[in-house]
Amino acid sequence: MENWSNNKSLSNKGMLIVISGPSGVGKGTLCKLLINRIENLYLSVSATTRSPRPGEINGREYFFMSRQLFEEKIKKDEFLEWAKVYNNYYGTPKDIVFKQLSEGKDVVLEIDIQGAAQVKKNYPQGVFIFISPPSMEELKRRIIKRGSETESSIELRMKCAADEIKAALEYDYIVLNDDLNRAALNLQSIILAERCKMSRNMNIIQRLGEEFGNDVSLSRLTY
Repeated sequence: MENWSNNKSLSNKGMLIVISGPSGVGKGTLCKLLINRIENLYLSVSATTRSPRPGEINGREYFFMSRQLFEEKIKKDEFLEWAKVYNNYYGTPKDIVFKQLSEGKDVVLEIDIQGAAQVKKNYPQGVFIFISPPSMEELKRRIIKRGSETESSIELRMKCAADEIKAALEYDYIVLNDDLNRAALNLQSIILAERCKMSRNMNIIQRLGEEFGNDVSLSRLTY
């Protein structure tokens, strides 16, 4: 596949991209595709108290930790966001994300709707994208196909999915994942367009203004 790397924002600070959606909708697969296709894009690794699934490695998919350690970090305000989902804690380490943003890197957070709501309150300049399934029936099929859930956990996830979909109205964008490649392309388009926003690239105008000298104001360069 083509590596889409053009139009990286020239501003000093990176962009925070929040991607949410129901369990089983394909968020993880789409995020991996984005990381491979867009340069200077980094996937934040969340912390969780749930048990690792087969093939998962600590520090790659998640930082796996005990409930006691997670709760200690909550008290120390070490998470950008955290939530209790399906009887387990999930959270985003604050120090790692802010360090990457300060270095000019664009960071993707793949988190649940509870966590996204916290991030939006504390970091409203982020870009919020909701991934939607084509139908509830297809969502259930994908969860079952994963092969890691019990009948009771599947029922719980489907119940939560109904409430999660209602929260889509709070997001900036919605991407329908009925076809993986098409959904990935839509996500790429959103990120590349956001990188081109004037508010993220004012230094381009400032540099051009300096080339004209002090007699030309920036207001005359932005129609």
